Amino acid sequence: GTAGGLGGGGTAGGLGGGGTAGGLGGGGTAGGLGELGTTGLGSGWSGRGSGGGSLGSKGVFLAKDWRHVGFNPVELASDDFLSTFSIDVDTGSYTQARRMIHEGTVPPPRSVRTEEFVNYLDYVYPQPDEGQPFSITLEAAPHPWIAGHQILRIGIQGDRLTRSERPSMHLTFLVDTSCSMTSDDKLPLAKAALHHLVENLRPDDTVALASYAGHTAKLLDPTPAASAPTIHRAIDGLSSGGGTAMADGMRLAYDMARAAHVDGEESRVLVLSDGDANIGQASPTQILDTLAHHAGQGITLSTVGFGAGNYRDTMMEQLADRGDGNYVYIDSQQEAERVFGEDIGATLQTIARDVKIQVQFDPDSVLAYRLLGYENREIADADFRNDEVDAGEVGAGHSVTALYDVVLRDDPPGDIATVRIRYRPPGADRAAQEIAVRLPTAALHPSIEDASRDLRLALGCASFAEKLRGAREVEEISYAQIAGLVRQGLRSDTERDDELLELIQRIDAITSGDPLAHR
Repeated sequence: GTAGGLGGGGTAGGLGGGGTAGGLGGGGTAGGLGELGTTGLGSGWSGRGSGGGSLGSKGVFLAKDWRHVGFNPVELASDDFLSTFSIDVDTGSYTQARRMIHEGTVPPPRSVRTEEFVNYLDYVYPQPDEGQPFSITLEAAPHPWIAGHQILRIGIQGDRLTRSERPSMHLTFLVDTSCSMTSDDKLPLAKAALHHLVENLRPDDTVALASYAGHTAKLLDPTPAASAPTIHRAIDGLSSGGGTAMADGMRLAYDMARAAHVDGEESRVLVLSDGDANIGQASPTQILDTLAHHAGQGITLSTVGFGAGNYRDTMMEQLADRGDGNYVYIDSQQEAERVFGEDIGATLQTIARDVKIQVQFDPDSVLAYRLLGYENREIADADFRNDEVDAGEVGAGHSVTALYDVVLRDDPPGDIATVRIRYRPPGADRAAQEIAVRLPTAALHPSIEDASRDLRLALGCASFAEKLRGAREVEEISYAQIAGLVRQGLRSDTERDDELLELIQRIDAITSGDPLAHR
């Protein structure tokens, strides 16, 4: 495979328990790490090929619409004890997969980003201490799928700001009105989402509106949300037709956002589109090159995706990444109400910028580790404290979860790891700050059943995503087993948990050929 691992679990043996048997085995062209049993044999980790997209039965999304990011490799702590990445609060991959599964289609493997599945769910993390932007939760327990392995969970909870506590928001809606946006799941749904968003703003927030098709149009200058009828009329006036001059639309939207910008308040451009840019300065590189400058001036950009067929996931994700915003995909009125209703603070109000995570594993305690997901968020270890390197943002009330598959040495003597979070407060020229939390070996749960519901839920969700991606670690694990783990983490009052379980059951039926799954 293109991502090799440590030998083992194969004909050449694995890594023996406490070094009692075997060395680093071959296990073929991409080996695995043995289970730390006395014989060094077992399922272990394995390398994997480059994979690729698959076309679903309805063909509503095309494999070319997603970039292949591969799988994170297994790392020996003795060779590399640092793991550094940017946080990711996007959720577009999950909602796209949900739409495909509801239509009876198996999501293409490269469309699935594990971290976006995990971070779609809500977790019960403690609120941060007063004056801190977020709290950090660490937890570890035995892996239910691979004997001798542990699952390490890192949880970050952003401070929740009440409606009255948050700064004013100045939003510029940039709406794609090209002919590709005609279908009901595109422009009509985008308009409904904007109407819902306006109803959840404060009177002192402002809204500006622009559109782009074959040409751009300024439809509404910055207008206080107190004048909601005026804003609603402008939204109602949107209609589709023409080409897709996205780059020109970006320039207009930033000009309008700059006019409304107030230091210390939230200024954000929201791009609502299917990402299909085909006229003007339309290559992703050309468009992306202008966004970091505006983000540095305090004007962020988020993307809201709609529709299928010619949908361009890569474009929408990269725009939000470079614009220091977040990326969501809206597949229904219910999702629009979630994003712009109950989650409006997390979607639109930044509380920490350029948030990086660095995990320092203790080589005396940890033999090897692998990060689940975040493949396209990797940061060089040396750049953790390089504040010129861009990273992700945390919104008010956002939670971020990361999972590591870890193999410990026998009788580990000290800490498993130290987790450091580095971030910058919102606003220009704010100095970076850092938080560090240790995870001692004494904090390990004796069994997965003793772990929190949240750990089991997050691992069940990650396992679902990894299986959809074709990860070797879970290829022998059934969807029914994954559903069983998710059930252990279910909370009675959380619709998202129930929905996850329903999606796993649906994909199980689809892949087993159950004709009822396509209804």
